[in-house]
Amino acid sequence: MRQLLDEASKGNYALGAFNVNNMEQIQAIMMAARSTQSPVIIQASRGALKYSNMVYLRHLMLAAAEENPNIPLAMHLDHGNSLESCKTAISLGFTSVMIDGSLKEDGKTPTNYEENVEVTKKVVEYAHKLGVTVEGELGTLGGIEDGVGSGKVVLTDPDQAIEFIHETKVDALAVAIGTSHGAYKFKQTPKLALDVVRAIHERTPETALVMHGSSSVPQELVAIVNKYGGQMKKAMGVPMEAIQSVIPHGVRKVNIDTDGRIAVTGAIRKVFVEHPGAIDPRDYLGPAREALAELVSGKMKDLGTAGHAKDFAPITLEDMSKTYDKM
Repeated sequence: MRQLLDEASKGNYALGAFNVNNMEQIQAIMMAARSTQSPVIIQASRGALKYSNMVYLRHLMLAAAEENPNIPLAMHLDHGNSLESCKTAISLGFTSVMIDGSLKEDGKTPTNYEENVEVTKKVVEYAHKLGVTVEGELGTLGGIEDGVGSGKVVLTDPDQAIEFIHETKVDALAVAIGTSHGAYKFKQTPKLALDVVRAIHERTPETALVMHGSSSVPQELVAIVNKYGGQMKKAMGVPMEAIQSVIPHGVRKVNIDTDGRIAVTGAIRKVFVEHPGAIDPRDYLGPAREALAELVSGKMKDLGTAGHAKDFAPITLEDMSKTYDKM
């Protein structure tokens, strides 16, 4: 992933990092990447790995790479909670991992700064020897998704972030600027601490910054869910304009999960209501795949990723390991 982040920095765009749990989601993301000619990050949480018994999701991701040799692709662990969980992901072939040292292993209790540094350094030391990219996190987001989150917002302190980057040697840093996990992020237009992003980037422009909890919760997709029997309450996400405003200030990875869930759910509900006799999973998973591909294509265009798939030739983990040795 480090190579993709560096190329995004050169081109001044951001990469969408899209969460997956099954085959249709992975296929949809790769359909979007092909149609827009975009490099892409496919990521899986610990919950997704558990749901798929690990090995199934691994082979689905490998199939995505095999079917799309001309699309630069990173396989990323989202919210690893320990050195062991990161080791497991690396053994499965993941090319990058996130160690969320901002929370204890229960994924809910905030750590102190020293604990965060300790576990993040251990993951970096282990992963870099194998050419694997590491994302860390400083501060905590609101909301809880996939069982992860303290539910409390603790904004990232720019001065502490600089110190954290130097101490841990992370490749990318997830910053807390007021975004939130899940569909029910805000009751009104959010006011994000975008100055935090700018302050960190000015002092460490070589470090990629990451926005978690960055789904926009498109109201037209929420309307489809509710039209066909859903009961999604009024919710607001992060406006794409807000995300686009910080891309020039070092945000290179934008995590998007909830929007995909809403698109898939709306498409499936629509089939069930309009075709109540449908029993073939392909009848509803196919439209869900198409809906997700359309959503992801739009995100890739909005983030500026579209058209950059052929800008560079992907390097191997072995080559990346040698690069880390020289750093």
